[in-house]
Amino acid sequence: MDTLDPGDPTSISRSVTAWFERLHGRSALGVFAAPGRVNLIGEHVDYNGGLCLPMALPHATYAAVGRRAGDTVTVASRQQHDTPFTGRVAELGPGSVTGWAAYAAGVLWALREDGWDLPGMDITVDSRVPVGAGLSSSAAIECSVALGAAELSGVAVDDEVRASLVRACMRAESEVAGAPTGGMDQTIALFGEAEAALLLDCRDWSTRQVHWDPASAGLTLLVVDTRASHSLSDGGYESRRRDCETAAAELGVDLLRDVVDQDSALASLGDERVRRRVRHVFTEIERVRRAVDELEADDFETLGATMTASHVSLRDDYQVSCAELDEVVDTALRHGALGARMTGGGFGGSAIALVPDDRLQEVAAAVQQAYSERGWEAPGFLTALPSAGARRLA
Repeated sequence: MDTLDPGDPTSISRSVTAWFERLHGRSALGVFAAPGRVNLIGEHVDYNGGLCLPMALPHATYAAVGRRAGDTVTVASRQQHDTPFTGRVAELGPGSVTGWAAYAAGVLWALREDGWDLPGMDITVDSRVPVGAGLSSSAAIECSVALGAAELSGVAVDDEVRASLVRACMRAESEVAGAPTGGMDQTIALFGEAEAALLLDCRDWSTRQVHWDPASAGLTLLVVDTRASHSLSDGGYESRRRDCETAAAELGVDLLRDVVDQDSALASLGDERVRRRVRHVFTEIERVRRAVDELEADDFETLGATMTASHVSLRDDYQVSCAELDEVVDTALRHGALGARMTGGGFGGSAIALVPDDRLQEVAAAVQQAYSERGWEAPGFLTALPSAGARRLA
């Protein structure tokens, strides 16, 4: 099984620094890294005020950031071969930036909207988070740039500032890049810790670190990139979110999390599609609570079953799975995984499987064989160790 290597952070930092110097003829202020993520459980509940349990990946985006004279901003990416984006700090808002650069430039716009006095700057980005795999490559770009912009502006970064950066990154993704995410991705990117998952309450944005070290239990969290097309800006995500907002309004609450009598609420909803969406939200929030208890009790067998139940709900009630995701989940379970589920927004992207170490190669080989028999492009694999959140490296 070939897995995607996250690379050595120190080596990548040196490389992106050297590239910055070649492009701009001077040194960067520093290099800032922010990770991708997988969500162990708690999908499509963040924008409903629910509970999520994400963890940061060792795969990160690295941004070298340096001040420049005037108010010009440039953004270059090693993964993109087009001309680097160039714009002015005051002109980076919605409609003025398109494509991948919107995730970086949009953060600067959002910070300026919050009253930050941002100088001109050059940004070079090198990402090890696979794009389109549902592992939040967009938030990794946003948060690495946000952290660099904060230091460039002379702002001391504490937890309160990190929380403000989360909000700015959310605005960048929603209002500039056009992908209305719920905030989980940016929060884990900025607050993740090694050997922990982050219990995030999306109603009050409180967080709690939950110890999570699968390697110590002889387990691997296997991430399978299905290679199926994944986009949060193509309407499928937005339509589910709209269904939830419609239901909340009908039920007289601001957020579906606020519903007390869930059985009566479900019975009162006349639209079957909306009822199924809401049922997923209610049951998924409860599954997150159970998963935290199971983690804290080291009850990985039951945790696996809870993960699988989440996938069934996402497949049948929320209807955001696809043939590739279902095949990965079903195949992994047949070959020894304790549990498996899609992760991320769905419609493609990645699935995760909690696998005993002695079954890892068997599971991966079986998934590859299933793909070959279907005539699909070969899947990608990475192994996920809970890792540190956004930080300065150099």
